[in-house]
Amino acid sequence: MGVLRKKIAVLPGDGIGPEVCDEAIKVLEAVADRFGHQFEFETHLMGACAIDATGEPLPDKTLQGCFEADAILLGAIGDPKYDNNPAAKVRPEQGLLKLRKSLGLFANIRPVTAYDVLLEHSPLKNERVAGADMLIYRELTGGIYFGDKGRTEDGEGAYDHCTYDRSEIVRITHLAFQAATTRRNKLTLVDKANVLETSRLWREVVKEIAPEYPDVELDFLFVDNAAMQIILNPKQFDVILTENMFGDILSDEASVIAGSLGLLPSASVGNTVALFEPIHGSFPQGAGKKIANPIATILSAAMMLEHFGLQEEADLVKKAVHNALDKKVLTPELNATSPYTTEQVGNFIAYFVMHGIEVMPDKNNIEVGLSTII
Repeated sequence: MGVLRKKIAVLPGDGIGPEVCDEAIKVLEAVADRFGHQFEFETHLMGACAIDATGEPLPDKTLQGCFEADAILLGAIGDPKYDNNPAAKVRPEQGLLKLRKSLGLFANIRPVTAYDVLLEHSPLKNERVAGADMLIYRELTGGIYFGDKGRTEDGEGAYDHCTYDRSEIVRITHLAFQAATTRRNKLTLVDKANVLETSRLWREVVKEIAPEYPDVELDFLFVDNAAMQIILNPKQFDVILTENMFGDILSDEASVIAGSLGLLPSASVGNTVALFEPIHGSFPQGAGKKIANPIATILSAAMMLEHFGLQEEADLVKKAVHNALDKKVLTPELNATSPYTTEQVGNFIAYFVMHGIEVMPDKNNIEVGLSTII
């Protein structure tokens, strides 16, 4: 593929968000330098920092910048002063929901991979986890989170309506089936069709589409059973397809398989722009301490490269991450005995991407020698 020119909106967000975004940008710049691409980065406010500055979690200027970008890199949002205040009328999460809806980001994609060198960090037994590799497709702009909601007039009751229409289900179902054809040709629809009418519609639509993908084996699990099976035998899953709330819960549950939230990337895609972010939170108590794990954000950047059609570049970033894992060039959460800083991990990975070789994982080399690479 020839030279690409892409505009990337960066929303560093709150807490450790700016730190992990810096390292992902460093790796993307290494990719650009090595392969001759041009990535233009433009930073915008979103989250608690945006509320503090403008009163809005997603200012109009930020939203406009996202519309004008080819892709969005998001760090993390959230702050205890809003999270722990039930009376807060404006919250950082409102900005994220508005961003998804405004940009039409209807599919959230989360890979969950158990890395052999980190199996000891998983709370599950090694023999259950080893080899687990699943991809979760969660519908992102419909369902109970976006339905009519409110309180009864007397304030004694509340309601949250869950609604889906056929078109919302069709578009993400095709994406999930297409992903399965590039993997192990298995798709599991997770629903609650024994109880919920929306789930029955999901099952009906997915069954209609299945014949278009004859090589893909389709099965169905009720969400309660799926939650149990993800723990009992995660290796059975290839691609999981589900609606918004079930996907929110199951993807967080599945994330513990890898042993660290700091390793898991995600993508949210629509018809035009796409957003890439780590699945971890803003971890405000870790901000500024140089202990944040940047790998999930770097792997999110790799998903961005795949979205751009740059598979070779994405594979190189993933190879560089595997190299860091193998050499234990990791932040304290995964290397308590001889930890590296957020910046050192980013430098180590960026150096591998830039040169195709590793620098010896010596802290002085990484601190001094790599500060000049980009």
